Amino acid sequence: MERAAGAPGAASGVVGGSGGVSPPQPGISPSDGAREHTGVPPAPPGPFAAPGALEPPPTSRRTPVPSARHRGSLGEPRALFAIPSARGPPPAPRWPVECEVIKETIEHIEWAPPEPEPFCQPVGHEWPSAALSEEQGTVVYRLSPVPPGSCFTRARVGGAPGPLSSPAAPLEGPQDTTLLFESRFESGNLQKAVKVGPYEYVLTLRPDLYTAKHTQWFYFRVQNTRRDPLYRFTIANLAKPKSLYGEGMRPLLYSQRDAQSRGIGWRRAGADVRYYRGGREEPATFRLSWTVRFPHDGDTCFFAHSYPYTYSDLQRYLGALAGDPVCSRYCAVRELCRSLAGNTIYLLTITSPAGAAAKRAVVLSARVHPGESGGSWAMRGFLDFLLSAHPDAQLLRRLFVFKVVPMLNPDGVVVGNSRCSLAGCDPNRAYGTVLRGSFPGVWHLRAMVERVLAEREVVLYCDFHGHSRKNNVFMYGCDGSGAGAGPRLRQRVFPLMLSKNAPDKFSFPSCKFKVQKSKARTGRVVMWHMGISNSYTMEVAFGGSTLGGRSSHFNMEDLKLLGYHLCDTLLDFCDPHPAKFQQCLSEVDALLRQRLHREPNSGWSDVSPSELESSTSGSDSSVSDGPPAHFHGPAQPLEQRRRKRRRSRRARNALHRTSTVYQSHASVPARLGTPRPHRQPALPGTPRVGSTAGEEPRGSSSVTFPSAAVAGDGRRAAMVGSQLEGGTSAVSHRRPLLSTHHPGVTGGSSRDTAPGAETRPSQWRGRRAAAVHGRKVRPCLAAPGRASSPAARRCCACARH
Repeated sequence: MERAAGAPGAASGVVGGSGGVSPPQPGISPSDGAREHTGVPPAPPGPFAAPGALEPPPTSRRTPVPSARHRGSLGEPRALFAIPSARGPPPAPRWPVECEVIKETIEHIEWAPPEPEPFCQPVGHEWPSAALSEEQGTVVYRLSPVPPGSCFTRARVGGAPGPLSSPAAPLEGPQDTTLLFESRFESGNLQKAVKVGPYEYVLTLRPDLYTAKHTQWFYFRVQNTRRDPLYRFTIANLAKPKSLYGEGMRPLLYSQRDAQSRGIGWRRAGADVRYYRGGREEPATFRLSWTVRFPHDGDTCFFAHSYPYTYSDLQRYLGALAGDPVCSRYCAVRELCRSLAGNTIYLLTITSPAGAAAKRAVVLSARVHPGESGGSWAMRGFLDFLLSAHPDAQLLRRLFVFKVVPMLNPDGVVVGNSRCSLAGCDPNRAYGTVLRGSFPGVWHLRAMVERVLAEREVVLYCDFHGHSRKNNVFMYGCDGSGAGAGPRLRQRVFPLMLSKNAPDKFSFPSCKFKVQKSKARTGRVVMWHMGISNSYTMEVAFGGSTLGGRSSHFNMEDLKLLGYHLCDTLLDFCDPHPAKFQQCLSEVDALLRQRLHREPNSGWSDVSPSELESSTSGSDSSVSDGPPAHFHGPAQPLEQRRRKRRRSRRARNALHRTSTVYQSHASVPARLGTPRPHRQPALPGTPRVGSTAGEEPRGSSSVTFPSAAVAGDGRRAAMVGSQLEGGTSAVSHRRPLLSTHHPGVTGGSSRDTAPGAETRPSQWRGRRAAAVHGRKVRPCLAAPGRASSPAARRCCACARH
């Protein structure tokens, strides 16, 4: 899309340097050292307050703010992270107490190669039979795994207390060529290394913490390198059956000596890259193998799956923003909430000070999956451009209020997870959850969006992700089959415009808009149900681009340019002159008609999303991980569990006759007066008719519950248990007891039941009857063939005739 805009080069490097350490983050309270942090994060005292002049004061807002009671009590200090100040370094990351952390600080320079880095030639997916097995080698590095079935309990700065262990085997002397491995640093991931040859190693990755799966992200250090030998590394426990490594993608290598002497940072390295199945055992595991020559003797090198972007990198970047007096006038950094480990999840509000009340909003988020670091670099490029002095950036700040959450899952980023948080579940399948203490980032993001929607229109929501099986950049949107032709086509306009602005990176044919059932609790689908029609997930390939005549990897500058292209497309999409929008709308209509062979004048309302496109080819973890790890009870061997006793035939017949008697009484009105109306569940985040601003969202069941009802009548445990991930119920629903209200009978009664509901006698009711009458009471069974009249008088305690 052509527009009179300057080159994006002025946007890069606006804040912070490209090599050294950015200025420290001022204004943040110092770390609390080794003080432990429990698994349930404290409620943020005031993260959603208006940041100075960026938004109208609360008294001028026309609509009451939903979930306002979660701001904290009046007596709590308003510990807002109003960053602009120059007091001390940023707080150190907090680690679970099971993790050991080395004292060294790992930092890398930013560097872009002068020439594109092409894909390597793909080789076969089978490995020769002469390969050495892990059992034939020597373990040279091993970390103690987290015990199976454990869950997160507490966190502290520096991780595990006490002295560090020595997971690496010591060298026997200067002639020993064994590599020294290390991964106990921020975002590092390597569990074990086995030396199976003079220069060959078999590696094992650590699964996501408190889980037994999700092995994809790797990031580790090697020392004691030799320049001449050809090394081979094989990662033996990858989870996904398909990967871009099988299509020519290469791992990343960082040489510390090259960075210090030549200013060269991360680069693609490796040859003979193979991705294949490791064996015939189940569940299947897959292997990644590559060869490499190190550039120097005695060097310190790093390998990574993608360009690392750590939580400390984000804090240094935000500290640089705080130290810039110009950026501080239109960018406010606040604390959205705290993670399970106590790390701050930041919220950036970016807009010009004037006219905020009439502006529309744009909501962006990234790193809900910690292993998808490309999303952080795209977000970095977006922020660099939006906070620059470019005319288009100034126009964007005048038109919109930007709400940006640059890192939704800092705990997963810190410990080096691939997909999960410390709850042991995928947060991108928890946007409909009511478990605020288990998924604080996505819960508070959804609550913040609800408040923004109450004040203004949200024109765009975009969540930045990474993709491991498809090259290029593309989007997932939301296509409702019941919508008319206009809305269904308009949802495809923004991705089409982005493909025109970035033709060498973005692939519109790869975009999908079908809403699968397994993606119902993802961010884009929940935000779409809340009323944001343009709700997308932007997928950035771990590999690179095959468009525009290029077949090469993405580098840091490519990823940051995506942020600029997103800003450029937003201006095109919201251009007051409708020519660009109408042109793209007509082009989308023509493309779909050509694909489906439809007539020019036919509509789209009768076409299902499955006809418009195939499946989304999304992640391998579409299935829910179940409830969080700390909701599971202690594991017990199956043979030790008590089996339910089977009743005898005589007891079953007696129970059946008793149930028949009580079922005949179910037609008695449970309560005099009009029955309680049945309420249909609303869409996630959508308030029901008659709801008030003080109601708490209950997105997992798609219903909002009044705040006063949460603690009342003992239903909270059943609600929480029924709304865990994947619909798994941890607490059984209790069947209400039979009501005994009927004409002519007074006194206390048990809980009401709906008309026609099945009820069963209980031992509790018999004991209560004995207590009421002061004598032994047995349930009266109706004789076969006798019908009990519903209008007959009954005992109010035991329902006897």
